[in-house]
Order: sequence, then structure tokens, then C-alpha cells
Amino acid sequence: MPSHNRSLHQQQKRDNFPREREQSQQDHRHSHKTGQGHHHNTNSGPHHGHGHDHHGHGHGHSHAPNNKKGLTIALVITSGIMFLEFFGGLITNSLALLSDAGHMLSDAASLALSLVAMWFASRPASPAKSYGYYRFEILAALFNGVTLFVIAGFIIKEAYERFFAPPAVASGSMMVIATIGLLANLISVWALVRQSDVKNNINVRSAYLHVIGDALGSVGAILAGLLMLLFDWYIADPIISVVVALLILKGAWGVMRNAVHILMEGTPASANLEQIAEELNKIEGVKNVHDLHVWTITSGLDSLSCHLLIEDDKSSQHILQQAIRLVEEQFQIRHATIQVEKSALQHSETQI
Repeated sequence: MPSHNRSLHQQQKRDNFPREREQSQQDHRHSHKTGQGHHHNTNSGPHHGHGHDHHGHGHGHSHAPNNKKGLTIALVITSGIMFLEFFGGLITNSLALLSDAGHMLSDAASLALSLVAMWFASRPASPAKSYGYYRFEILAALFNGVTLFVIAGFIIKEAYERFFAPPAVASGSMMVIATIGLLANLISVWALVRQSDVKNNINVRSAYLHVIGDALGSVGAILAGLLMLLFDWYIADPIISVVVALLILKGAWGVMRNAVHILMEGTPASANLEQIAEELNKIEGVKNVHDLHVWTITSGLDSLSCHLLIEDDKSSQHILQQAIRLVEEQFQIRHATIQVEKSALQHSETQI
């Protein structure tokens, strides 16, 4: 008859994972681990081990409201300046202002989606959604990328028509409005840097980079206004608009590429499978590593699964603990599922 030995530790808390990576290195640190081993012994002697490691991190309870506060401040400022530049562009007949307003519209949508994604990610997992709602952030990013492409397309189309007959633009008023937009963007950048985690939270960092792009668009509008004011060079307006549109497309392509890569269970850029396998093979008693996979559930939450074939006389639980600790400490992967096997175990080869 098979015998089952299990050890169960505390289950990780799943809320607001992305920011917890940084907080886990600070003084508010909580470690939640689940180790689970199954050993099946029959007369023929097969042994089968599974290891599951779920680590929670420090819960910086004051940090999440700050992330939301920084995003909210940036959203309010960006939305206000978006309307100012939109109506200012209509009044002054400036495509550069209108294109920057379009850029701000996409950024306001990005900021709003970031806030919604943070709210969804905080919802607990359920039997129907065992990973919770973390992937909503990725879906929001993909949607935002598509929207950016559409906006850039409209800007380029309008700029193309203006190249052949550049209309007169009220450059003085345009520069005033663009300057107000630039100052507002700088305030948004300051709010995000001061209130939020722009280095380690990819959601906030994405919003931060969008606002930086807005600031560049405002600088472009000021430059176009200056050229038209000094030299009556009205073709500068559509030229600057195309430059802004290309900046939008560059950002959109990066967002969409990363989102699709995650949705396709692609290996994170920070994970080197060959190096991970090499380090696991160095554990005493490990004969080989196979069926190794690393993927991203959402930004800041990577997962690993693999099989370890070990020597028959070695302790599977001891090796499992070493493997769990290794992938966490050396590769910062805190969600690992590791199956420990001995020579008598027979199972089908994976198809991937």
C-alpha cells in the first residue's frame, strides 16, 4: 500500500504581488512557504516526489495606496491637459497640439487601466481562476497597445494631408498651451516618482514612461510653434506631429510585444533556462533536469516547473528544499513546482 508524507506550511498571500518583490528586501518581510512531497512506494519500489513552493513577500501596506495615489494624480493632470490641448488644437488649428492630445488620451487610458488592473489584481484567487486576476494587467496592456496604434494612424493620416497644403497656425497660442502641458507632465512625473514605485512595479513604470512621452510631445509642439513663429514654417506642424506619432508607435509596439509574449507563456527575459538547469544540476544527488519551463503569470510574478531525476539513495525532500531555495535566491523565482523522481519511476514524456 502506498504511504503519503506531506508537510504543509503557510500559503502565500497573493494580493498586490508586483510591489512585494521590493518590499521583501525591506524590514516588513513575511515568508510564506508551501512545501509538498508525495512518496509512493510499491513492491517494485518507485518513488515520486512533487515540490510546490509558494512564497509571499513583505506586505508594504502603505505602498499600495501610494502607487494608487501617484497614478490617480497623474491621471487627473493628464486628463485635464488632454482636454486643454484638444480644444487648444482646434482653436489654433495646430495638428501638433491635437496629436499630443491624442497621445495624452492614450496615456490617460493607460493610467486608468493601470488603476483598474491594480484593483483586479488585488482580488483573491478562486477555484475557477486559480491564479487570480493578475492577467488582467496583461490584457489591459495589450488593449492599450492596440489603441496607441489606432491613434498614431489617425495622426499620420492627417499629417500626410497637411504636408501638401500646410494651414496657418496660431503659433503663439499653441506654444502657451504646449508649455502648460509640459509643466503639467513634469508635475505628473514628480508625483509618480515621489508617490509610487516606478522602478520595480512595471504597471507604474509603464504609466511613468507614457507621461515622459507626453512631455516629449509637448516639447515637440513648443519647437514647432517656435519655428512657425520665427520663420512662418508651417510645415513644421505636421512634421512634429509625425515624430510624436512615431514615438507613440514605438511605445505601442513594445507594450504589445511584451503582452503577447506573456500571453504566449514566453520565457521571461530575466530567466536563462540553460543557467537554471546548470545550477540545479550542481545540487548533490541530482542526475539530470528535464521538462524545465519558466513563464510569467503577470509582471513581477514568474513561475517555474521542472523534473529532477535524483540518485536512488538520496533524500528527495532534502534535494527539493535545496532546489526551491536555489531558484528563489539565485533567480528570484518564488513560485516553483518541482517534481523529484528516482530511477524506478516511469512516466510519459512531455509533448512540449
